[in-house]
Amino acid sequence: MKKLFHIAIDGPAGSGKSTVAKEISKRLGILYLDSGALYRMIAYYFQGNGVDLADVLYIQSHLDEISIVYADGHYILNGEVISAQIRKPQSGASASAVSRIGQVREKVNSVIRSISEKCSMVVDGRDIGTVVLKDARYKFFLTASSQERAERRYKELIEKNENVSFEDVLNEINQRDRADSSRSIAPLKPAPDAVIIDTTGMEIERVCDIIAGYVDSRDIRG
Repeated sequence: MKKLFHIAIDGPAGSGKSTVAKEISKRLGILYLDSGALYRMIAYYFQGNGVDLADVLYIQSHLDEISIVYADGHYILNGEVISAQIRKPQSGASASAVSRIGQVREKVNSVIRSISEKCSMVVDGRDIGTVVLKDARYKFFLTASSQERAERRYKELIEKNENVSFEDVLNEINQRDRADSSRSIAPLKPAPDAVIIDTTGMEIERVCDIIAGYVDSRDIRG
């Protein structure tokens, strides 16, 4: 029986980490876990119940109302399958808001670690290699210029028929960068042992080739 292994892919918004992580999961035949989706679900739950995300004390005291499960390829929040509900343009800012709350991060980290005990997987986020899965066998940190990251995100939203402007997307990217890098709890930064890849001007396939090149052949499905 193969020993479980985990791949941590961190980086700022729009760096390509989610797209790359999904492709790597397909190549290696392992689970892809989107940590950002977990934060978005928590924000979605509280906003759906009319809670101001600035009300930290309320959120801290009501986290036990939330049950997040990953099953059959779906994220399930309190019995509800969650997908498009957390992919709105404003969802990223909402996720960033709740991610600053220590107890929220602990809850999300607990969910990720619980899943990691059951299977090999690739996880993308902002502190996977530094905090959540510090013992991950493979760690990568993807980055790119803010202009290119905004262009990627804008194209993605337009393809989903979202009514957004490029300027708004760029502003959101820059605001998210500042928030993620300056927060006191688990700020965005590469793990000391992470491989840093600047994806500016790079095709997704090339990034995946680089990452796959680091993975031991014994971990590859075959």
